[in-house]
Amino acid sequence: MKSPMCRDLAPGQGVQAIFLVQSKEVRQKRTGEPYLSLTLMDRSGDIDAKMWDNVAGVMDSFERDDFIKVKGETQLFQNRLQLTVHSLQRVPDTDVDLADFLPASRRDPQEMFAELQAIIASLSNPHLKGLLDNLFGDPEIAARYRQAPAAKGIHHAWLGGLLEHVLSLCTLARATARHYAGIDEDLLLTGVILHDIGKISELEYSRSFAYSTEGGLLGHMQIGLRMVADHLPPGFPPKLRSLVEHMILSHHGQLEFGSPKLPVFPEALLLHHLDNLDSKMTAMFGMLERDRATPGLWTGYNAALERSILDKEKYLAEAPPQPASKTPAAGNAQSAKQSSMFGQALMSALDGKKEN
Repeated sequence: MKSPMCRDLAPGQGVQAIFLVQSKEVRQKRTGEPYLSLTLMDRSGDIDAKMWDNVAGVMDSFERDDFIKVKGETQLFQNRLQLTVHSLQRVPDTDVDLADFLPASRRDPQEMFAELQAIIASLSNPHLKGLLDNLFGDPEIAARYRQAPAAKGIHHAWLGGLLEHVLSLCTLARATARHYAGIDEDLLLTGVILHDIGKISELEYSRSFAYSTEGGLLGHMQIGLRMVADHLPPGFPPKLRSLVEHMILSHHGQLEFGSPKLPVFPEALLLHHLDNLDSKMTAMFGMLERDRATPGLWTGYNAALERSILDKEKYLAEAPPQPASKTPAAGNAQSAKQSSMFGQALMSALDGKKEN
């Protein structure tokens, strides 16, 4: 196993290790000289990296998805850990174990897929069950669904992340369907299972996570509609098909978030809010875990959540502030004494006026 891992890095630490290049940009300093802005990753997470000096000689020696050996030092920048790279060199693929670099679910993918199949088998609507059986009976779809991440970087961005996200949503869907009267649980579960199925083709995940050409052209919602159309069982009710397709198209919830349609029936609206809840909570927990080693009570800024996150455990464990001493300093005591003498003289003068 490679060492150190991203999650083990701390501020002020000298680093000499191999990383996978998740992103690479050549930028310019104010002087016009180039510098490198990188995101480096391994299976434990990623780190922002900058190379400021001696860039011209190495900037064309590697690309995104290459492995590089770097030497540098970590520091805090805007309360986020950053790696300043002093030197780097490309490393051949044959010199690394790919398993060290791609983040993966802590759960076994076969176990998760078996759980998904049990959920599908529990559906009572034969049309919806038939559609899901056709889709996941396709060996290529089943294999890619077990492996795909749920997103490129915001939430569940690891191998098996899509399946882990969907199973979490199935638990939430069953609980909320029984809470709200009138919810069609089979329809809601079908929407949960299919809402992101297009991501198995939208994203590439053989190395770092990126958008495929098909994903860039169509997006996962349109890819998902095509997959549903290709696997509809004979005699599938047209109106039920429209409901399933609407749930795929509207699950982002708002037009500005990429949904071609707004959710217009209860199961579609519930799917959107459950999807948003699970993704935001996972993003928040991930941010806390990523920045736990940094000092202070707050994480760095999270662009997806549009905020920094309070580390509640650190906050509760923090020693309470000590109350100020009640014993006055010598100067304060003298001032208080002088004030008291002045007050007594003033009261005496006022009493004298009253007597006159």
